[in-house]
Amino acid sequence: MKKKVAVLGATGMVGQRFVSLLNEHPYFEVTSLYASKNSAGKKYKDAVNWVIEPPIPSYAKDVVLKSFDERVEEDIVFSALPKEVADTLEIDLAKEGKFVFSNTASHRFDPFVPILIPEVNPHHIEAVKYQKTEGFIITNANCSTTGLVIPLKALMEKFTVKSVFVVTMQAISGAGINGLSALLIQGNVLPYIEKEEEKIESETRKILGEFKDGFILKSLPVFARANRVPVREGHTEVVFVETDADCEDAKLAFKNFVGIPQEISLPTAPEKPILLHEEMFRPQPVLDVNSGKGMSVSVGRIRKNNGFLTFTLLSHNTIRGAAGGSVLNAEFALKEGFI
Repeated sequence: MKKKVAVLGATGMVGQRFVSLLNEHPYFEVTSLYASKNSAGKKYKDAVNWVIEPPIPSYAKDVVLKSFDERVEEDIVFSALPKEVADTLEIDLAKEGKFVFSNTASHRFDPFVPILIPEVNPHHIEAVKYQKTEGFIITNANCSTTGLVIPLKALMEKFTVKSVFVVTMQAISGAGINGLSALLIQGNVLPYIEKEEEKIESETRKILGEFKDGFILKSLPVFARANRVPVREGHTEVVFVETDADCEDAKLAFKNFVGIPQEISLPTAPEKPILLHEEMFRPQPVLDVNSGKGMSVSVGRIRKNNGFLTFTLLSHNTIRGAAGGSVLNAEFALKEGFI
């Protein structure tokens, strides 16, 4: 029997991804959708400004939206809440015994709340046993961090990594449906995204670190510069890794990398977490953003110079970097017996 789940923040871009990805899911059935008071009481199809592909799933169209202050009956909750709501509501839900899989940044650095990417740090899920609540909160990473740490993990399994430099070119969808005006971004590049660089640097060290009765951040210098570019979907990143791996070593590490989600065949897990491109002009958002149904990280342009391995990566920011990451976390938690 499928587990009943609720989606909070269902009308936003990440909420729409949750609604889409959970359509006919083998483990989960969406039985409630939540939104702001302005949308509550309306049918989903009448309240949502649907901006993703494919179309609204038929199951969701006539669901009447509930407001955030109404009781959540389902045990499993997918959260795409605004931060100001998530700060308190996610904790309240966990105290009530709900299993909260959050895409928001509110609790990523709370004690015993893991930033989980099951291919990278599956053991971090043990932290939820220390949360002083009946349920728990598990977060996924910032969308740009997610694309970065997966290839870093592939390298770190076999080679020494001394430092990381990354320059991001992030899609406008990362700012949400109403995040940027066309006047600001059309034909332009914005060389700063508030708090983004700090998130990449700190989250990378937590995800790649250890959990031993508490989180131990990885002792790894990480330096980031974040840019917003006029691309609809997909974050492109140029990465410089100080490492003893050469180009051929790195290619093999990327090609062969798999994690527990692949080994136990979780429904949302891509067959290959990393797709290697040898062509000079790949990866590209237009060609590669939906690889692995949006869950694979595409890597190319691999070079070695002066002790630094460089490569370009692309990841889907609203699937692997947001809703898809949370759905995968829930699948993993369920299969590992945490739900």
